[in-house]
Amino acid sequence: MAGHGMSSAPVRYHQSRRECRPWLARCRRAPPALRLGTEARLHGDAEMTENKQTVERYMDGFRASDHAQVLSCLTDDVEWEMPGAFHLRGKEAFDKEIENEAFTGRPTITVTRLTEENDVVVAEGSVRAQRTAGGVLSAVFCDVFVMQHGKIRRLITYLMELE
Repeated sequence: MAGHGMSSAPVRYHQSRRECRPWLARCRRAPPALRLGTEARLHGDAEMTENKQTVERYMDGFRASDHAQVLSCLTDDVEWEMPGAFHLRGKEAFDKEIENEAFTGRPTITVTRLTEENDVVVAEGSVRAQRTAGGVLSAVFCDVFVMQHGKIRRLITYLMELE
């Protein structure tokens, strides 16, 4: 590995849960705007683009179960796909999924990274939601937003449930 600029010293890839808890707790207590902008602030990007602001409003709308706010971020012909689960078209179909009957209350959504290139915004993070039948969904996600004139035209959600 020496030829690739890597040292032969052991590398510690994962922190223990105990070491991560204080940092995660601070992120969960932070206001939504602060949670979302973590990646930008870490890299000195103080200004958010129009597309990132739209994604931020969208996430805030989902956190509050605010249908009007979420729908205002979408184009009329929006598509939402979760590969292997569903593929929705149009605002009406999208609206029915904002508050899914399998869940109760408001989800806790934490965005850990927000990246943009051209008209594509990628949001990575985690979500926790109370299941109507009991128990809690705890998952990580990667949302790929294809933007059109500052609105979400297409959303592809990759979701992995944690145990």
